[in-house]
Amino acid sequence: MNCDPIARWYRWLEYLGFGRALERRRNAFLSDVADARRALVLGDGDGRFLARLVRVMHGAIDYVDVSPGMLALARGRAGDGVHYILGDALTIPLPAREYDLIVTHFFLDCFNDQDAAALVNKVADAAAPRARWLISEFRAASWWSRLCIGALYIFFRITTGLQTQRLIDHHSLLRQRGFAIERSETARAGLLTSELWRLDGLGEWRRLSV
Repeated sequence: MNCDPIARWYRWLEYLGFGRALERRRNAFLSDVADARRALVLGDGDGRFLARLVRVMHGAIDYVDVSPGMLALARGRAGDGVHYILGDALTIPLPAREYDLIVTHFFLDCFNDQDAAALVNKVADAAAPRARWLISEFRAASWWSRLCIGALYIFFRITTGLQTQRLIDHHSLLRQRGFAIERSETARAGLLTSELWRLDGLGEWRRLSV
């Protein structure tokens, strides 16, 4: 999803709709991953989380976004100590078994089932042993949350051309690649979730056996 049409107003649109609730979800487990050696951050929007990660993490960070406008905003907030990559997360090359931290905040909801499965497999192949995956997402926990999520998909379809119309089940995709959830929190009556996953030994066996 290319957010260039709304990049300048992205932060204010988020605050208008959710206040700082999404920021709190992004930062919920930040202290748990500050010791990462090399991080892959996919589609962090305008870089507010990225800037905080730079302040607490002393390892290398690769940041990927398909939107030039968002990439420029992220660079303006996080500085030049990050390796910025303009490209599609589904097609850019990634090093094998390298990242011990992966971050996807409000990103997996942009993919349909097929593309989400391809993305998780691609990123899992780039994950180092015992890698952690930090996720913030929306959840369709009630009729109210489903209504809210439906309205968001309509908004992003109009403003960015996003074709996805529903949330995918990222839990099953991550578990298939050997990730297990370590911590989770919800907010806004279950609409928002923060999750910290870790690649376990089974995931290593599955990858080596392919």
